[in-house]
Parts: sequence; structure tokens; C-alpha cells
Amino acid sequence: MRYLKVWQSSHELVLEVYKVTQQFPGEEKFGLTSQIRRSAVSVAANIAEGSKRQHLKEYIQMLSISHGSLSETEYYLLLAKDLKYLSDTKYQKL
Repeated sequence: MRYLKVWQSSHELVLEVYKVTQQFPGEEKFGLTSQIRRSAVSVAANIAEGSKRQHLKEYIQMLSISHGSLSETEYYLLLAKDLKYLSDTKYQKL
């Protein structure tokens, strides 16, 4: 899976999400921080799992799940920006 550019990009997203969420307020530890981290990790994890599936149909299904997790992550990033936990610049980068 490490050879897949999409996985590499999603792994970089996870690393960045972990960095920025360290700065979120403490009361968000079990709320937004947890949710955004889990959804970002799910993107990379589902790509990794799908890449090892035996059948193309299963791989495509895992990519679809990953795509859904990416949409979820995008929403959480927007919410974090609107709550002023992320700057506009950092939001755009992510």
C-alpha cells in the first residue's frame, strides 16, 4: 500500500491532522479532536485494507468507504475553522 500515491497523501493528511488537533481546546479531546482524527485515519486505513483485498469489487468498496471518510474529515475541518480552532490558511492547506 505504501507505493500508492493516494495512500501516501492520506497518510500525510493524518499526520497533519494529528499536529493541528494538538492545539485544539482540551474540552474537545473526546469531541471534535477524536472525531477528526478517527475519520482521517479511516481514510488511510481503508485504502490500505482495500489494497490487500483479493477481488477488485472489494477494493472498490473499500475505496468508496475511504471516500466517505474523507468527506467526513472535510466537514470536521470546516467546523474546526468556523470554531476558530484552525486558521483559514491551515484549513486551506489541509
